[in-house]
Amino acid sequence: MRTEICNFSGFKIYPGKGRLFVRSDSRVFRFVNGKTESYFLQRLKPSKLDWTIVFRRLHKKGVSEEAAKKRTRRTVKVQRAVVGASLEAIKAKREQNPAAREAERKKAVAAIKEKKKADQDKKKTEKAKARAQNPQPKVSKQQAKGVAPKVQAKSR
Repeated sequence: MRTEICNFSGFKIYPGKGRLFVRSDSRVFRFVNGKTESYFLQRLKPSKLDWTIVFRRLHKKGVSEEAAKKRTRRTVKVQRAVVGASLEAIKAKREQNPAAREAERKKAVAAIKEKKKADQDKKKTEKAKARAQNPQPKVSKQQAKGVAPKVQAKSR
């Protein structure tokens, strides 16, 4: 739907509404109604009539409500503690030089790897002990489930 704008008042003119005025120099003017056309022909200034859009724009009417809605919130950066580390600990790590931090990280990684290896060795020894105490013949999954053994060929 295409709407036009009134040359006098600034209101929208919907299809099927309004009036056209063609001046002798072939300039076309569109008006919402006879009232706006009459004021135009009387050569009144739309900026002096308080109901026109031009007047409202000049006198900043209806703008204050929109300005109040456009308040934006400023983002404030706040440093917070993380679970497992206090704010002081985080600040101390940040101020630490990178070389020292890297050495500390390597030491921690080495400790974790050592612990993991010790756990694996412990599991292996426990498994070996369990096998030594309770020797069981090796059984396939199907035999464990109770499937009948394969019938051997007797013709050969």
